[in-house]
Amino acid sequence: MNRYTDLIQQTFDFPTKEFHVENNELFFNGVNLMEIIQTYGTPLKLTYLPKISESIQNAKTYFNNAIQTHNYKGKYTYCYCTKSSHFSFVLNEALKNDIHIETSSTFDIPLVRSLYAEGKITKDTFIICNGFKRELYKQYISELLNDGFKNCVPILDNLSEIDYYLEHVKVPFQVGIRIAADEEPKFGFYTSRLGVRYNDIISLYEEKIKDNPQVSLKMLHFFINSGIKDTAYYWSELTRFIQKYVDLKKVAPSLDTMDIGGGWPIKTNVFFDYDYQYMADQIVKNIKWMCAKNHTDEPNIFTEFGSYTVGESGAVLYSILDEKLQNDKELWYMIDGSFITQLPDSWGLNQKYIMLAVNNWDEEYHNISLGGLTCDSMDYYNSEAHQFNIYLPKVEQGKKQYIGFFHTGAYQESLGGYGGIQHCLIPAPKHVLIDRDETGSIVHKLFAKDQTEESMLKTLGYSPVEK
Repeated sequence: MNRYTDLIQQTFDFPTKEFHVENNELFFNGVNLMEIIQTYGTPLKLTYLPKISESIQNAKTYFNNAIQTHNYKGKYTYCYCTKSSHFSFVLNEALKNDIHIETSSTFDIPLVRSLYAEGKITKDTFIICNGFKRELYKQYISELLNDGFKNCVPILDNLSEIDYYLEHVKVPFQVGIRIAADEEPKFGFYTSRLGVRYNDIISLYEEKIKDNPQVSLKMLHFFINSGIKDTAYYWSELTRFIQKYVDLKKVAPSLDTMDIGGGWPIKTNVFFDYDYQYMADQIVKNIKWMCAKNHTDEPNIFTEFGSYTVGESGAVLYSILDEKLQNDKELWYMIDGSFITQLPDSWGLNQKYIMLAVNNWDEEYHNISLGGLTCDSMDYYNSEAHQFNIYLPKVEQGKKQYIGFFHTGAYQESLGGYGGIQHCLIPAPKHVLIDRDETGSIVHKLFAKDQTEESMLKTLGYSPVEK
């Protein structure tokens, strides 16, 4: 008999650090998922909070190892990119690790104010303010600066943005400049729409910053859409960025920090292979070499990791409602949720996640497609990152089958419109937080219940109906 457990063990180096099986049931970071399902039901989203701290500490170790190995003079600072997940439980966990924050839009700033009021950050915390800024965003940034948040650093995205701060900020302040990097060759545009053109950066500094005692240039900011990968494209763009830094440093002595943005990948399949330490080593080595070549002091290094921080902490669990054979060979398992509304990256970007059966590992397996509950023909999931087919245990009479999608912790709630209206009025699932207490024992609690029909009708403007 070809069992599901045999398929997984033959295909992958299994069990892994995160996944193992006991009594034909899957464990995720030591958490018995069947116990979670039996407690809360499905569909449900979960966040395993300790994974957030683990990822942050790993990145700090990689970069600090590289700094020590290469006798690098600058310091490393970890920023969390809030747009990956704005939830309080994410920020609360991340901020246990002596990190700083990167923002991207107006309402990030009230979030910063809330964290400060709760004592989670101080006025010394770096607040790196990115994005193309509307007036209210610039107003909020100015108010932070005027209120003594001295390490709030607006990153200039165009040539005129600084004019607002010069008019409204009443204390000395620092700024950064974002470089408009060239996009990957296969992208639809040649140059990023965000940031200042390479040719305009030095003139921006000399015309609006250099001779103004109110403002100083702190940081040069770099980000490319494809992320930090060991490719000729990445190293070419990074080298070009470092060269612009050393050129700018010659005329801007206050410049002392290089922000290399985010983009460290997360595991989207069980055989994921990415050498984080090697990449940190090469980044530090390249910066050091080019600075030495140009007789430039080595800058402090900032990163802004979002998906890397929170992505691997998340999972979504479903039950199989029924199976449907639609022709001679296409067998569908229908889940009790929707990919379009609950895992929008899988639909909009064809993003693949780690997908595994939660139970019945000793059963025979077969090739299936997964269908969601909406009436949209695109609400399906039918291939994995490593192969064109999906295999799951055969559903036996009287047995329930559960499945899980893993490392879904970044972006999915915000892209799916958490708490709002979903396609076909599919309700948002419950959300469970999983942590460990001081003894290391697993504890869990319900963060959000299933979305109700009353909340959706209210959002849509309908009056409540008595039952």
